Amino acid sequence: MSTNGIFITAELTGPVGAQVRDLQRRFDPKLANELPPHITLLGSSGAGPIAPDTPRSTLRTALAPIGRELPPLPLHFQPPYRFIGREIVVLPIDPHGPVRALHERLKASGLPHEAARYPFTPHCTLSFYPTLTAETLRLLMAVRIDERFVIDVLRVYHTRAPQAPVHLLDVELTGDR
Repeated sequence: MSTNGIFITAELTGPVGAQVRDLQRRFDPKLANELPPHITLLGSSGAGPIAPDTPRSTLRTALAPIGRELPPLPLHFQPPYRFIGREIVVLPIDPHGPVRALHERLKASGLPHEAARYPFTPHCTLSFYPTLTAETLRLLMAVRIDERFVIDVLRVYHTRAPQAPVHLLDVELTGDR
């Protein structure tokens, strides 16, 4: 999978965003310094990155109707898990229901994207870079975030590792308002 492409994310804000940011700073400072805590909605699992040469105007034209039609999504995290065979611990959300509908709308938007290597597994990453010790893994797996949060803005980034991601545009979810 390419590390040069366009990704669609939803940043975590409010108390849940602050709590996840604190956890990332504690367990993976490098991750915490890259982007605010977020859920990747398109570009990783379920659908690969959008072609990196896609113009902003094309992105806006494809995504604006989705923003107008879909309402903000109230969500909550499930208990954390570690990706099998990897040093990555995440806070998952239910991959069905409204977040699945949003993901499928993004995939069907007409924007050219690569194939995905993994099925759609929406999550927020707690630890990505460090090698996990038994103690760190125990502490991460004990994390519980019970407060609900809302996805109400889609953030679109061009990612070209190892350079910092470039923010391209935001699309608000305003349907049913």
